[in-house]
Amino acid sequence: MDNSIRAVTTVKDEACSPARMRGTVTPWPSRASPFDPAHPYEQGLARTVDGYLRALSVEQKVGQMIQAEIANATPAEVSEFALGSVLNGGGSQPHGNKHASVEDWLALADAYHDAACAGSADRGTGSNAIPVLWGTDAVHGHSNVYGATVFPHNIGLGATRDADLIDAIGVATAKEVAATGLDWTFAPTLAVVRDDRWGRTYEGYSEHPDVVAEYAPRMVKGLQGAPDDDDFLGPGRILATSKHFVGEGQTTDGRDQGDVDCSEQTLCDLHAGGHLAAIRAGVQTVMAAYNSWQGSKVHSNRYLLTDVLKGALRFDGFVVSDWDGFLQVAADPGDACARSVNAGVDMLMVGVEWRRTYHDLLHQVRSGAIPMARVDDAVRRILRVKARTKLFSGVRPSERPAVRDRSVVGAPSHRELARRAVRSSLVMLKNDGVLPLRRDARVLLAGNGADNIGKQCGGWTLTWQGTGNDNADFPKGSSIFDGFVEAVAGNGGTAVLRADGCFDGQSADVGVVVFGEDPYAEGDGDRNHLSYSAQDSEPLAILRTLKERGIPTVAVFLTGRPMWVNPELNAADAFVVAWLPGTEGAGVADVMFRGPDGDVGHDFRGKLSFSWPGHPLQTPLNLGDTGYSPLFPYGFGLRYRDGADGPGVLDETDATHGRPVRCEPSAAGSSYPR
Repeated sequence: MDNSIRAVTTVKDEACSPARMRGTVTPWPSRASPFDPAHPYEQGLARTVDGYLRALSVEQKVGQMIQAEIANATPAEVSEFALGSVLNGGGSQPHGNKHASVEDWLALADAYHDAACAGSADRGTGSNAIPVLWGTDAVHGHSNVYGATVFPHNIGLGATRDADLIDAIGVATAKEVAATGLDWTFAPTLAVVRDDRWGRTYEGYSEHPDVVAEYAPRMVKGLQGAPDDDDFLGPGRILATSKHFVGEGQTTDGRDQGDVDCSEQTLCDLHAGGHLAAIRAGVQTVMAAYNSWQGSKVHSNRYLLTDVLKGALRFDGFVVSDWDGFLQVAADPGDACARSVNAGVDMLMVGVEWRRTYHDLLHQVRSGAIPMARVDDAVRRILRVKARTKLFSGVRPSERPAVRDRSVVGAPSHRELARRAVRSSLVMLKNDGVLPLRRDARVLLAGNGADNIGKQCGGWTLTWQGTGNDNADFPKGSSIFDGFVEAVAGNGGTAVLRADGCFDGQSADVGVVVFGEDPYAEGDGDRNHLSYSAQDSEPLAILRTLKERGIPTVAVFLTGRPMWVNPELNAADAFVVAWLPGTEGAGVADVMFRGPDGDVGHDFRGKLSFSWPGHPLQTPLNLGDTGYSPLFPYGFGLRYRDGADGPGVLDETDATHGRPVRCEPSAAGSSYPR
């Protein structure tokens, strides 16, 4: 990190940096942005944007600073209030229909576009019509859209250690989003997760900042294109978001939206690397984080959003709030608007009460609480991004080149890419010789995750929490069981599904138990311990029953974080972490079976991007910690070539309600790195 240029500034804002208040130097690098305002293209862009800005009234400028949810804002209201943006939040689709077609999405996108442009004409500014931006949470593929490809969540992608794969996933996701007429995704999440109790752990690539910093620019460029390429934000490309700025992965006790109590040096060196890399890659939007830093909400922290992000780093896109995040900075909604905008938030994402926010913001501007110069800066940034996205061309969403081939949504090539990602993400923690499986084996599939695409997709999939989905909601997807059926078909084997493990008195060559966390998102996923057995004892009972019958067992764990699973590890002959693999569950079987020729077809490649706990309360647990002693260390992952191995007999003491107990492999498993 380039620390050669440092700045010293006196700041009186109540949310300023403690370091700045003491007059000490700060650790932030200078000029991360690749855009040079002196470049002729940028100067021409600035003149165009200023022309649009001059034509806007105060009311229209305020409208540009509001982002409303599609369930609460009609196209007519977008026109009436000159709204700058709409979004579909998690689980929100056209007309509230989870199975809305691509045509439904395009029709609504056209309706918003037409209304925004018609509204400009009605106000006498038709030549300067300003289209609306539509944002969506395409955080692991276009996951709000029926039939779209759903890729593994970021925690699984972190285990692949494959930056080229990240780029390819960004490209595929952009094509699917663009094909539905949408402009913008709120991705990638660049949190460096330091406490796995946090309910958003699976949205992070790794506990290690290097992985996050490596992946950030590849995902941003996959989505947007590179700033120096001709196709930057061209057909089939969409806006990316660097989120959430900054520090959210280190809240106290892993509490969602909590406080981050760390030094400014740590904030910069540990948590900002992904954001710096994203800005260097040309990311056009940054989403402010819900969390506080040293007691000050980021949404109202002028030092971080203006002095650092827009000042030192020269970020020239716009800052969007998180969902109603600006309302957390003050009890009075109007005061909250003023504090957030004055701190550097340019666009307010409003969950429901966007009309109130519009009027509050307008009042704060008219009263002088928000200077007009700050309003003009915010709107100029929004218009600049719209210009770079080529929205001012006036082309309706359904007529854009990117939607000519609408079959790109859920395209076979994208699903094969997702299946490849699944294969690369699997981490084998234990193998006592049972894997790889023969294709002529009699396989029993058990556990409630074996034939459950909704469970394997996790949160942010068709619904906000990822709950309420079944296999019929994923018409092009495959469950893990489907992959096993495919693997044995025509090879003399059988794959039988019995969720409870009962096999009707028949014999099986192997029992595969697929289990793990049920879907969740954000705060609903927060935990106060990492014990899996404490929340669900049934998979362990199935594993033990199969073992008592002399059937070799394989555990496949679906999870959004490392968890304490010592009892399950002891009961299984092989243990595979599949994370949250998305719609292409068949990729699991690709690795667990031998190839058609009897040799290893696809070896395990995944490596832990998060340290694995040795007891239920062993968190925070991160590489480099003093006394670092995980059960499985960062970077661990067995290969078939490693031969039969096992961690020995593990301590199964559950310390979730008492003093933490150290649970490490016995001497028999001393070959495992600790």
